[in-house]
Amino acid sequence: MYLFKKVQDLQAFIQHEKGEQRSIGFVPTMGALHQGHLSLIEKCHRMSDVCVASIFVNPTQFNETTDLLKYPRTPEQDIELLHSAGCQVLFMPPVEEVYPMGQKPSISFDFGYLSQPMEGAHRPGHFQGMAQVVNRLLEIVQSDCLFMGQKDYQQFAIVKNMLQQLGSSIQLVMCPIIREEDGLAMSSRNMRLTKSQRLIAPNIFRTLTMARQTVHSHFPQQIAQEAMKMLSIPGMEAEYFEIVDGVTLRPVQLFEEVDLAVACTAVRVGEVRLIDNMVLKGEV
Repeated sequence: MYLFKKVQDLQAFIQHEKGEQRSIGFVPTMGALHQGHLSLIEKCHRMSDVCVASIFVNPTQFNETTDLLKYPRTPEQDIELLHSAGCQVLFMPPVEEVYPMGQKPSISFDFGYLSQPMEGAHRPGHFQGMAQVVNRLLEIVQSDCLFMGQKDYQQFAIVKNMLQQLGSSIQLVMCPIIREEDGLAMSSRNMRLTKSQRLIAPNIFRTLTMARQTVHSHFPQQIAQEAMKMLSIPGMEAEYFEIVDGVTLRPVQLFEEVDLAVACTAVRVGEVRLIDNMVLKGEV
């Protein structure tokens, strides 16, 4: 596996591979890798000739300074995992390589309603920061395919919209959520949970499962209200539980009115903020 820290060196390698008619797949990450990330690497490896991963903790998409400071960093372990998963190229740039001279990208996107509900309401500015760095990384890597996880469903919808705004030919591939045996969605933040918090965290999956099981007997609003009750247990606080159209992210009033319905939630377990989602109707 090749490791690059400078944009110029990575791009020289990419241009050589493209000159050999090899397709480039890209998996952007913020490190602290787990099996969920590795599933993206494996899919990228299957669909592309060259699998490129990046590890970059983007400061512009953290709303809380403490969250940025506490974000887990395990570079040695990450490198070993990527190598074992068959990743061919790792890009680990310092901030000044991604944002030269400390300057943030000037490009600004208008995502309309997509960036307003759920994460947008609770993390102002997050999606602009995320979109800017994904766009910047895509400029650097110049990949043919981009692989992202379903767990950040709203993020996926926004990146899809960003690529449309840019008129990009990059193929965006959604990879399914990878879960622990008890249903908890794998996340880099899970390692910050205490033992007692880890025991209650699977309540998120149980709540989402309840939502899926009651689609044919309850209205979306009824399901969401019941879900908020289920998530209101000691040590756990739900920020939101919304059932949305999987394309527009607007609230679903009747399941019959949409082809794709997705339940999305964000829950604080102690100081750790976890997000998750589940498709209730249709296919992504």
